[in-house]
Amino acid sequence: MEASRLADAALALRHVFLRNLVLPAEIGVHPHEHGRSQRIRLNIDLAVEDDAARAASRGPVGADELSRVLDYESLASGIRALVARHHVNLVETLAERIAEFCLDDPRVFIARIRVEKLDVFADAESAGVEVERRR
Repeated sequence: MEASRLADAALALRHVFLRNLVLPAEIGVHPHEHGRSQRIRLNIDLAVEDDAARAASRGPVGADELSRVLDYESLASGIRALVARHHVNLVETLAERIAEFCLDDPRVFIARIRVEKLDVFADAESAGVEVERRR
């Protein structure tokens, strides 16, 4: 599968995303970063099993019910709780933990996570990392 393509009818995948979630986080390796929060921005992109694409070839779309899809409200709540849990030294570690959390749902096949620290440099919008993990 093409790396940038997360929605694919042939593979019965839908693209679920969470854009520009800005949260306070206790993150960083430097002494001045310990004991205080700083702003991070998260972008979450998931390739999720798409039962509607699978069913489309067999007839009408299934029930209009939340239980048959990945609930992005639950996704956001879980990520907020994970970020608030405790201090993390590296943005890479946080990205990995968020990817693991997303992949805990068996319907998620690919998790692409971007974590950006927003207030690191006065002359740059952000600094961070993006990881992609697959089931």
